[in-house]
Amino acid sequence: MNHRILELLEQQSGAYLSGELLSQELQISRTAIWKQIKKLEEAGYQIEASRRLGYRLTGKPDRLSPQELTLKLQSKEVTLIKSIRCFDSVDSTQNIAQRLAEDGAPEGTLIVAEQQTSGRGRLGRKWVSPSGKGVYMSFILRPGMPLHFAPQLTLLTAVALCRALRSVAAPLDIGIKWPNDLLIGGKKISGILLESTAEEERLRYVIAGIGISVNLTADDFPPELHDIATSLRNELGKPLDRSEIVASFFDQFEQLYEVYQREGFAPIKMLWEALSVTLHKPTRLFLASGETIATPIGLNEQGALLARKSDGTIVPIFSSEQVPPAG
Repeated sequence: MNHRILELLEQQSGAYLSGELLSQELQISRTAIWKQIKKLEEAGYQIEASRRLGYRLTGKPDRLSPQELTLKLQSKEVTLIKSIRCFDSVDSTQNIAQRLAEDGAPEGTLIVAEQQTSGRGRLGRKWVSPSGKGVYMSFILRPGMPLHFAPQLTLLTAVALCRALRSVAAPLDIGIKWPNDLLIGGKKISGILLESTAEEERLRYVIAGIGISVNLTADDFPPELHDIATSLRNELGKPLDRSEIVASFFDQFEQLYEVYQREGFAPIKMLWEALSVTLHKPTRLFLASGETIATPIGLNEQGALLARKSDGTIVPIFSSEQVPPAG
């Protein structure tokens, strides 16, 4: 009920909405309206009440809440997310999501935190997660597909996030570095980590973790990251609405997830290649077999990166670290 009240108040764009109209719209008493307003205020929303004019929304909490996220997701007609759990501080949203998945939590369970004390990225790296300035979230998928398709879901997630951030942070030129880092001008703004559990070679569940540097300032990054990391706020010159970013991501993800389940990997492959900043540039690759310089030219049908070596041979790469060659 309070989700609907919040939606109606937001539609007024700061103008008053009478208690009588709210009562008629929701078919509940004005006393019940008042009780729901109090619940919204307890959640951090600032609502001005006038005996003669009604209610108007004057401020929102500077935190991600189930109410705000649900409202944003509903506005974009996102149906994938079934349950939202928000925390002030956690060690890692991945850890919480994994425990919930083991306990049987359904696909579409979303974990969001204001702060992570041990946020992690690929290869065990730590993710900088200052309170209230980024998006730190994990969600559960149960695709029921063979284990070897898991890398494709990683690439799908990267495409969805890149498309969402390009939309909400236009005109920033955001691209994907193999396999799923998002960059602006060569600096990282987001990381994606997918962890899966399988049984008899089929995925039991996938935990998709996403960290986005949204409203961080330069002081929030340690000195060693100043040349390689940035935030949307730093690049755009103004803060962004974090709940809008979350909703935009799931809007894109849900559309692509449905396409993927219906048509396979080919459409995702095409979109990833179009958004990539990795392709057609000689790159130093660090592989299990050693270091080599090769030129990435695209993805194969399994989601591996195809790279052409100096002798003309093309090799598929499923996992590696890469940086531009020196000189």
